[in-house]
Amino acid sequence: MQLTTYTLKTCDTCRKALKALEAAGHDVTNIDIRADGVPPGALSGWMAALGPEVLVNTRSTTWRGLSEAERARAATAEGAAALLAEHPTLMKRPVIVAGEDVHVGWTPAVRGALGA
Repeated sequence: MQLTTYTLKTCDTCRKALKALEAAGHDVTNIDIRADGVPPGALSGWMAALGPEVLVNTRSTTWRGLSEAERARAATAEGAAALLAEHPTLMKRPVIVAGEDVHVGWTPAVRGALGA
């Protein structure tokens, strides 16, 4: 299966996910969100499908460095997408796109859904 992953190259969880997906025989295209960014259309689509509460990592160092006004933007899907475009490290990772399905994180449920 062809997968596209959105990761950070310095993220241990992202590296584990990539390694497991490749070992399971998936053809993986990896996009480093810090270096390459996330296509705006993808962010808005993910927000519509999953919502900001799934995609925005409110436990990250980047989140703690934001002002209250910036954090308030994350309450709406449109504001959260704009915030993630400005600060890609706020995104929970990895984001794995498998056809029409979008998975966030590297949980047992995601591993099971992707056969990794």
